[in-house]
Amino acid sequence: MMSSMRKVLVLNTTYEPLNVCTQRRAVVLLLKDKAEAVELSTTAFHSERHSFRVPLVIQLRSYVSVPRAASQRISRRAVFARDNHRCQYCGSERHLTVDHIVPRSRGGGDSWENVVTSCAPCNLKKGDRPLHTLDMRLARKPRPPEPFSFVFMYVDEIHDSWRPYLSYVAAS
Repeated sequence: MMSSMRKVLVLNTTYEPLNVCTQRRAVVLLLKDKAEAVELSTTAFHSERHSFRVPLVIQLRSYVSVPRAASQRISRRAVFARDNHRCQYCGSERHLTVDHIVPRSRGGGDSWENVVTSCAPCNLKKGDRPLHTLDMRLARKPRPPEPFSFVFMYVDEIHDSWRPYLSYVAAS
């Protein structure tokens, strides 16, 4: 992967993970003095007169208030990430869709506890019937994602330098 395509973990002033951005965006935040580098890589961006070590983790200089509801918005991408991109009925990783455990036609809502990743064949088999009427079982009970799980939606790999900051959130 090219270094300009890698991602940078963005921390709030409290060291809480807020976001993931490109390395170029992180350098711009550093140059505008809106953030400071916490972890730096050994590679660098070069301009005509300057060289900038590429950040791996940056911390904003001003606190950003984040409403908890916004950080847990339901989307296909978020449901897939929470369920590790696997059908929760058969374990398939192909032709994924989102299924409502209690179908919307039967009063089921759009909540983390009622939506799961499903492959198209399982979704078709289930149809608009409740689970208890079928010979289908969930791999695990659905729940809201962890506070820092957004990171897994935007990157393929977690850099080792990020782990202490993600552990910080998991422990709190």
